[in-house]
Amino acid sequence: MSFSSSSFPQATPHALAPYGWDAAWEAEFAPYAEQGLVPGRVVRVDRGQCDVVTADGAVRADTAFVTPHDPLRVICTGDWAAVETHGNPRYVKAYLPRRTAFVRSTSSQRSEGQILAANVDHAIIAVSLAVELDLGRIERFLALAWESGALPLVVLTKADLVPDPATLAHLVQDVENTAPGVQVLTVSSRTGEGTDILSAVVAGGTSVLLGISGAGKSTLANTLLGADVMEVQEAREIDGKGRHTTTTRNLLVLPGGGVLIDTPGLRGVGLWDAEAGVGQVFAEIEEYAAHCRFHDCAHEAEPGCAVLAALASGELAERRLESYRKLLRENQRIVAKTDARLRSEIRRDWRLKSAEGRANYAAKRTGRA
Repeated sequence: MSFSSSSFPQATPHALAPYGWDAAWEAEFAPYAEQGLVPGRVVRVDRGQCDVVTADGAVRADTAFVTPHDPLRVICTGDWAAVETHGNPRYVKAYLPRRTAFVRSTSSQRSEGQILAANVDHAIIAVSLAVELDLGRIERFLALAWESGALPLVVLTKADLVPDPATLAHLVQDVENTAPGVQVLTVSSRTGEGTDILSAVVAGGTSVLLGISGAGKSTLANTLLGADVMEVQEAREIDGKGRHTTTTRNLLVLPGGGVLIDTPGLRGVGLWDAEAGVGQVFAEIEEYAAHCRFHDCAHEAEPGCAVLAALASGELAERRLESYRKLLRENQRIVAKTDARLRSEIRRDWRLKSAEGRANYAAKRTGRA
């Protein structure tokens, strides 16, 4: 006697599966289910409230119970929430521990961290080919993406504006050299070039779309969604910048599978405790540094510095080393503002170097140097 697969009862897919719900999230949520709360994914946050999609549909919920003083712990787009759906208003009572979190420093003088998206698998960094490439900005985005725990992907948009294949190949090579170990795609929403590859990449999880205004994020989002969901505005021809078409972070289900979080154009891309991310972006420098004579080599003028040797031989580009130094210094300043111990160590180091400099100067004046 034979049986077909239809002879056995099939498991019913969870209503939230298209939004990324899985067995691991269900296990994490079990204590909240016992309290009568229901799971949902946050698709939008604004003005102390959020839109949450649940198995029974979308609900509007108040976030008063999850609004701590720490800006990194506020609820954000991509979070999995425990929602109290009885009564009016409805409340988010808690959110599940984040698997990944994309964080940058704010533009405020307090240098607070700002969380942009949670539980992201792919960080799509959109870069327009309509203007000159800013490799330093790409490195910043990559550092934050690696630090978040997501897998970065650089998408060069508006590829139809570079009709010469040799020129396009040269631009791609520049970005690949800037982004070691990262996939680089050229895409044109106008011609459809590269969109099938991008759709396949993002089909397997949650992706966040990042970039400055004018990078073509909203057009790219519409291409992936297969509909004009996001409003599109033209970028200025002089510098390729546009107005903020997207004003909030929105989570949208993609027709080919996966979900997409679209974000407003970012004016500033400040690092936030991203030392590991910086190291990942500049992996070749970290590899050279492992062969320096001194383990604490600053790669400035130390004898036996493998980094400086690579620079002298032409193996390492000077722009890369300068960018590496700049991002490390910036990250150290940010961390020092929130870490009293590190701040004290930096100040002590400054005092020692200052005293050493004064001693050297005095020795030279007295002829003992």
